[in-house]
Amino acid sequence: MAEELIFKRSAALTDTYFHYCPGCTHGIAHRLVAEVIEEMGIQEKTVGVCPVGCSVLAYQYFNIDMQEASHGRAPAVATGIRRTLPDDRYVFTYQGDGDLASIGMAEIVHAANRGEKMTVIFINNAIYGMTGGQMAPTTLPGMRTTTSPYGRDTLQCGHPIRMAELINTLVEPVYVARGAITEPKYINKAKKHIRQAFELQHTGFTFVELLSTCPTGWGLTPTNATEWLARNMIPFFPLSTLREPAAMPDAAKKYTPDLKVRDDAPKGSTKAEG
Repeated sequence: MAEELIFKRSAALTDTYFHYCPGCTHGIAHRLVAEVIEEMGIQEKTVGVCPVGCSVLAYQYFNIDMQEASHGRAPAVATGIRRTLPDDRYVFTYQGDGDLASIGMAEIVHAANRGEKMTVIFINNAIYGMTGGQMAPTTLPGMRTTTSPYGRDTLQCGHPIRMAELINTLVEPVYVARGAITEPKYINKAKKHIRQAFELQHTGFTFVELLSTCPTGWGLTPTNATEWLARNMIPFFPLSTLREPAAMPDAAKKYTPDLKVRDDAPKGSTKAEG
């Protein structure tokens, strides 16, 4: 009986085994990104930037040029790479919620606001995974972590930050979407988000948020973690395409103020008052 190969590891991944905990979906996200790179035929033209967090060793797994960044600084590093390399190159960052939404909040917001031509893959598992399970900017109300043992108190700590919606308020991004990587139907859609983000990055900033599990940090089995995500995270972080070239929000409209000098301006007013 002849064997037929129906699935194999992407050429954009190395043969190194992932170090992630059982049930962690970082490996799925890595595979999706690698498959998109391979299918687009851009393996030799792509540079990735690793974060600090559970995926800090991503440079060992992607079979492409990779650069390590300091905690939260991946968008800044990617900006330098993007502006240095020829225009036909592809640049992406791969970041978790602690890296991107906490210490790297300024970096991601300003890179998006400048419209840097890069793709950001944002893994949201609502917790700091690598450093001990502390509360993250995306931790849900009442959710217990090592730094919120009685549950996140929104009166003291505020509510979780919806990063995709925040990025969607800016003018320059060209693609913003949120998917999940816990079920086949979600995984297939997530890959489409990643593919579209890479295809559009030469026109501007693209951002894909992926809801992910952290069974170890959540104190759940892999199966229960998947169910917990569907029951608790998706209602607060809804899965959708928030922005794409065919459907841009009003926030994306470019604004040009009237800065001409008025001849009838009252004495004592500044010329820039309009």
